[in-house]
Amino acid sequence: MILQVGVKVFLGNKHGQYLLLYRSLEKYPDVKGRWDIVGGRIVPGSKLKENLRREVKEETGLEIISEPVLIAAQDIMPDGDKHVVRLTYTAETEGEPVLNTSENTDYKWMLKEEIEALDDLDIYAKDALKAISHPIKV
Repeated sequence: MILQVGVKVFLGNKHGQYLLLYRSLEKYPDVKGRWDIVGGRIVPGSKLKENLRREVKEETGLEIISEPVLIAAQDIMPDGDKHVVRLTYTAETEGEPVLNTSENTDYKWMLKEEIEALDDLDIYAKDALKAISHPIKV
């Protein structure tokens, strides 16, 4: 079995909104829940938060401006060959994203209540969202 570790972040702005990305249909044709939060797999041998900052920069061009706070750890086992441990954080940012459109084709800033109402939200993001008790204030 292959073990992978992924880092994700509910990236918040000064309006109490979080950044959601719309996954590319071309790159992720079989994925359910097209809206997701920023993140990806770690590079073994490098620190978790360094990976988180790298993923945010690669996918959005944004910088994390606060200390990321871990809010959830999840097991993802899509088949008998892979086990992904997904660590989800909250963090703050400023500015507007410039997307790497090979991975994500659109974005939205949304309040927690708006995210909860999305029908097409990644199931792991939806589960981790429950751990957020108050909006981020930049």
